[in-house]
Amino acid sequence: MPRAKGKSPKTRTTPYDVAEHLRTREEMAAYLDAWLEEAPDDASGIAKALGDIARAKGMSQVAKDAGLSRESLYRALSAEGNPSFATVLKVARALGVKLHAQAA
Repeated sequence: MPRAKGKSPKTRTTPYDVAEHLRTREEMAAYLDAWLEEAPDDASGIAKALGDIARAKGMSQVAKDAGLSRESLYRALSAEGNPSFATVLKVARALGVKLHAQAA
């Protein structure tokens, strides 16, 4: 079908979802490490990063591996969530990533 003169085709956009691009444990660890490095005081951002990684891996499986309900995992890792450190450690273990410390 020919285009009307002066009209351009409509561009369709979709929201970017980082979880679609986190395929390996190395990519997941690098993503979390970037958050920890760039925004170490942003607890909600770090929780969101864990949520992105959990979605990439599959929330149901991560919840099961962490010993949490799927709903509580979604709630803890949401923008409004405030997971306990114990939950963060359980989720990190379930994701197959390790948190580490280095001298500042």
